[in-house]
Amino acid sequence: MASFGERYSAWIESLRYPAQLPDGIELLDPYRDRAAGDVVRRFAERFYADTNPRIGIFGINPGRFGAGTTGIMFTDPVALQEECGIEHQLGNRRELSSTFIYQTIAAYGGVRAFYRSFYLSALCPLGFTQGGKNVNFYDRPDLLARTIPFIVESLVVQCAFPLRRQVAIILGSGKLRHLAERINAEHRFFDQLIILEHPRFIMQYRRRALADYCERYVCAYRQALRMCNCA
Repeated sequence: MASFGERYSAWIESLRYPAQLPDGIELLDPYRDRAAGDVVRRFAERFYADTNPRIGIFGINPGRFGAGTTGIMFTDPVALQEECGIEHQLGNRRELSSTFIYQTIAAYGGVRAFYRSFYLSALCPLGFTQGGKNVNFYDRPDLLARTIPFIVESLVVQCAFPLRRQVAIILGSGKLRHLAERINAEHRFFDQLIILEHPRFIMQYRRRALADYCERYVCAYRQALRMCNCA
């Protein structure tokens, strides 16, 4: 039986955006870069080398300085080396979302404990830019319409890694929440969704309450485990 990591790596290697992009939008696909592809394989071998199901945690889509560089969701080059122990030649640029996520991972118990039970992803696993800046898949109606089928197809594959179906965590309390709830209501991927504020929002607008948000995240991780009867 293939391990969680082997299924994950095979999916990443085959991942392609199937639709034509709207005018002015460019695809952000780190997995076509050999260095990022090597990082993904080593990450999977280190943290996903078993057949245990995990709880999915989904953000929006990769950004340029995090997963858009490393190929690992919510993981910038600094976290990849310093927290995950994976050496690379991808630079040392920090990303706000990654900084916060790895604070919550440290508070939870560290990367080994976290990735044993959880899987970081994004509702749309490939990213987009416009004029050199990050674009969320829902920022333009034409991009959203072309991306929804890709999101659904990607969730089908990821659920088979396998992911636990009792619950998933969504990192976004605005538009992402509404879209995740709509998609989940139609396709019934997960029994329940736990909604948290997006890490970038917290780092930009709620930094004074950083400790409170970090505790809120860790509580959500533990709540999800209880919902799966694996606390």
